[in-house]
Amino acid sequence: MLIDKRFQHYSLGSLQKDLLSGLIVGVIAIPLGMAFAIASGVKPEYGIYTTIVAGILISLLGGSKYQIGGPTGAFIPILFGIVMTYGYENLLIAGFIAGVILTLMGIFRLGSLIKWIPRPVTIGFTAGIAVTIFTGQIASFLGLTGIKKHEEFILNVKEIFSHLNTTNLFSLLTAGICLMIVLLTPKVAPKVPGPLIGLIISTLVAVLFYPDQVATIGTAYGEIPGTLPKIHMPDINMNMFLKLLKPAFVIAMLGGIESLLSAVVADGMTNSRHNSNKELIGQGIANMVTPLFGGIPATGALARTATNIKNGAVSPFSGITHGVVVFLVLLFFAPKASYIPLASMAPILMVVAWNMSERKVFAHILKTKSTDSIVLLVTFLLTVFVNLTTAVESGLVMSAILFVKRMSDVTITAKALPNPQNKQGKVETSMVTDTHDCPQFSIFNVEGPLFFGAAQTFEKTIMETINYRPKILLLRMSKVPLMDTTGEAILRSIVKHFSKSGIVLISGLNSQPESVLKKTGLFDLIGQTHFFEHTGDAIQYGLSKINENKCLGCKHFAFRECKQLSAAEAVDNRTKLTATF
Repeated sequence: MLIDKRFQHYSLGSLQKDLLSGLIVGVIAIPLGMAFAIASGVKPEYGIYTTIVAGILISLLGGSKYQIGGPTGAFIPILFGIVMTYGYENLLIAGFIAGVILTLMGIFRLGSLIKWIPRPVTIGFTAGIAVTIFTGQIASFLGLTGIKKHEEFILNVKEIFSHLNTTNLFSLLTAGICLMIVLLTPKVAPKVPGPLIGLIISTLVAVLFYPDQVATIGTAYGEIPGTLPKIHMPDINMNMFLKLLKPAFVIAMLGGIESLLSAVVADGMTNSRHNSNKELIGQGIANMVTPLFGGIPATGALARTATNIKNGAVSPFSGITHGVVVFLVLLFFAPKASYIPLASMAPILMVVAWNMSERKVFAHILKTKSTDSIVLLVTFLLTVFVNLTTAVESGLVMSAILFVKRMSDVTITAKALPNPQNKQGKVETSMVTDTHDCPQFSIFNVEGPLFFGAAQTFEKTIMETINYRPKILLLRMSKVPLMDTTGEAILRSIVKHFSKSGIVLISGLNSQPESVLKKTGLFDLIGQTHFFEHTGDAIQYGLSKINENKCLGCKHFAFRECKQLSAAEAVDNRTKLTATF
């Protein structure tokens, strides 16, 4: 059992390490949980509930030893959009549906499929999310009043500019203090949780020196309850289920991507290996249970997972401890959270956005000036200016189209002949010229996958070249790794067309294309005797089928036998010919 393996060789020393790392990560998770909830458009306590419930379940049921789960910045734009459009109650339903989707993905072992999402797409939407988060905190950083929140990025930016005259210097001072502490703490004291220290010190400054001058969690959202809420099942109806299915799917995909990326990074840091399908099941169950407590969607948190590892975590017990620590803080200190200024939360999220922006990778991909650069920019811009759903869909479609284009470009079909200077008679494309060719025997080197993106070019090259109708057509296919049904259909068309007056031979056929040809019956149509493992055998067979009378007087000398075949006495001496391939 995987859970048993994750706790293998567990000892008292391991427990001490897990308790310490869990305590540190739990302390770090508290301000982040509240900040992510506020930025998502819901009350801060819902972020705390998510940190507790999802954090414990993801560690307990997931497929990684070190994963720390909870609310993350990546979800902010999509969650905020759902809250704005459908309301908080329906956000819980969307989270629950996403949990079901993640669980099914794990059960049907689809964990490995997420790795097929191209990197430019993930970097593009991650950078776009970072921009959205960062700009979304400017109003709180400056203490602007009268701000209306919108889904559209442009409208939110306009709101900020139109209300700059309401800037609150006390909010600016509070945010500046917190930001400075968050930035300096890792350099001065790396093991000290900078976000929490910044939050506490900036809150104390605001409370002691200018009380009631800045907006706080209390004034904006009321007092945070000191306990978990009662279990409440969201009211799901079919109409709302269908409306929320698409955003729920985006939540599930985003959560799956982020959690598995986090698990992969954890593997690299610890030389361990996670179970991707079990991780998805753990994430799914956590997201099904968390809404019952009013929590928002959760996933694996890369920064907190890395912190967990760096502080000596040994097993999933550290993640469970982190959830318990947050729960204890909720029980004993929740009322104090109402004094926290919103301006103190803003720089924490801004730093999170900066760190998640992948700016170096973004710039690196742009420098390549390739199709990946286009996918990156389109995904990024759509994430910022439209929405995450459209961005991911467009990025994936573009990546697929451009991939097909690249694959079709690497598929080459070219006429070839044996190189007379080579002792083994190697067949090369550079040998064919106007004066060095065979009117009766055409050989083609086919290289690359023969699939729908390249099949038309393959057909066009063959058909245009053999208009003079040679007797033998040999296709060298040892460098064709795969063939789809479109490729098979094109090959069938060529075979039927050519077989009316000639013979089609194939050499070096790989196992996958051979399997396709056998399943469709094309293998039998061509005939087993017309398939050869080696090109030399195919050439020898083909030369035995040509019309030797047409060889008399031919000066092309495409094959070594041509000199004899071209001579007048060739007809009488044909039995003396020996193949040299």
